[in-house]
Parts: sequence; C-alpha cells; structure tokens
Amino acid sequence: MRALQLQRLEGPEGLAMVEVPEPEAGDGVLIDVVAAGVSFPDLLLTRGQYQMKPEVPFVPGVEVAGVVRAAPAGARVKPGDRVMGFSFTLGGFAEACVVAPELAFPIPEAWSFEQAAGVVMNYHTAHFALHRRGQLRPGETVVVHGAAGGVGTAAVQVAKGAGARVLAVVSDERKREVAKRAGADVVLLLKEFQAGVREATDDRGADVVLDPVGGDVFEKSLKVLAPEGRLLVVGFASGQIPSVAVNRLLLRNVTVVGVAWGAFLMQAPELPGDIAKDLEALAAKGFVNPVVGRVFPFDDGAQALRELESRQAVGKIVLKVKAG
Repeated sequence: MRALQLQRLEGPEGLAMVEVPEPEAGDGVLIDVVAAGVSFPDLLLTRGQYQMKPEVPFVPGVEVAGVVRAAPAGARVKPGDRVMGFSFTLGGFAEACVVAPELAFPIPEAWSFEQAAGVVMNYHTAHFALHRRGQLRPGETVVVHGAAGGVGTAAVQVAKGAGARVLAVVSDERKREVAKRAGADVVLLLKEFQAGVREATDDRGADVVLDPVGGDVFEKSLKVLAPEGRLLVVGFASGQIPSVAVNRLLLRNVTVVGVAWGAFLMQAPELPGDIAKDLEALAAKGFVNPVVGRVFPFDDGAQALRELESRQAVGKIVLKVKAG
C-alpha cells in the first residue's frame, strides 16, 4: 500500500511517498483510510521534537477516517462501517491503518470522511479539557485561544454544548469568521483579547481559559481569570513553554490545570467511550459539527504540514487519501 513515510528528521521535507506492507489487524480494527487528519504532533514528530520519538523511517499520522475492513469480536464497529479512529502507534498517513477497538467510533451519517478525520483527537481533547479537567459548569464564561484551528473550533463547540458563553480568540481578521461559524458568542483579536475579556465580563474575568498556544498568551491569560478561574494548559503551539510564579495563583485564587488526554487514557480506558457518547448527543443537537479547513491530496502531505506550521491554517487540515 502507499504511505507517507518520514525518512529523515528534517520536518515536512523528510516525508516521501513509498510502498510499504499492509498492516495486519491482529486484535485491532483495520481501516481502509479515506481521509487522515493533520495534527500538530505530526509536525513535531517530523522534527524529533515530540515526547514520542520513534526511529526513522516511520509513517506519521494519528487521526483517520475510513471504512472498516476487519474488527475483533466485541468491537463497537464491524466490517463495512464508516468509522473514525485514533492510533497511538501512528501509521495514519497510509491507505490502511490499525487502531485499538476502544478508539474506533462510528461516523454520524451527516458527516463526511473529511470532517470525521479530525474528530477523535481534537474533540476528545476539548471535552476532556473542559469537563474532566476544567469542571465546566453551565453559565460559565470560557475563553478559547486558537479558536479558528482544529482544537479551537472543537473547544468552542463543546463549550457551547455545555451551556457556556464562549469568547473566542483569533490572531487575525481572516480567522474571525471561522470562529464565529464554529459557534462562538464573541470573537476577539489576540492583540486586544485582555481588554475584550474584561469588557465582555464587566471586569469579572473568565471562569475557564483553554490555551493550546503557550508563551506570552499563557501569561496574559492568567490575568483575565475570574476568582476561582481555571487556566487549561493544552499545548504549546507557539513553541514556548511558559512558567508561572505560584504566588500569583495563591493571591488570586486561580488554578493552572494540565491537560493530556492521550496520557490519561492509560489510567481511564473507559474514557473514550464515555466522551464519544456525549459527543454523539451534542452532534445530534447541532452543537458539534466539525469545521474542515484545506483538504490536501495525499501526495501533498508535506505541504499540509507546512500549512500547519505557518499558523495560517483555519479549521482542520486533512489529507484525502483515497476516494470514499
């Protein structure tokens, strides 16, 4: 089968289209991949900057959508089903991929494969962050940074589904409409977001801030938290890992919360199924509707990663692996 293989730790330029043996299903769900999500961890993996450091050559890609070819007894999906899945063992940038049964989910009938390709990691991360880690309550105000990207649009929709008021933060005017389309109540430009949050909350501040950016965004976000507010650390897309003077947490009665959905699954294997049920309900109510950005041909995987690296991407970037 065809696969995009990373042959050198040189970023997207290290990718090459090659022929590799098809994977065997074993105890997993074997999926004929129609579309694959392009994620920030994929980009870090191409440079050897992710916490997981597989030896080259390897096939990146953790998010896939396609059709089940084989599934073990007891799995929630069966051969012929349209499914979306997440692979801890990578291999998603290929014509076939194996995922664990607990990380393969049916695709809602109204969604395309391209929409489904970015759901499991982004929406499960957003749900885990806001509900399990952030303890979000109806009526609270949530600030979402990077609100036009894959995780950001997911977080906007999950927060709205929880009955929260959402203040979305984006870096430029072009991204404003994407965040609004995702369902945000208010959209703020990054350069003015502190003043915007204060104005939108009558100076009280936000109950929850979801931050996948890091760097100085983290520092500024601490200052817009309401009493007992929670700052959710989801990632460091800026490339800068911030630090915090803990006396500021004490004096202002606020909390910084780490969010690592993938790492937590080892402690709570039932979690993906529980989150999936809630996301299905939110989708049926119209809250969850994945926002797709650019869809690249399979051969243009390197360009898709460069688009992500440029931080110009809106919605979820997807590779179209085959017709489906």
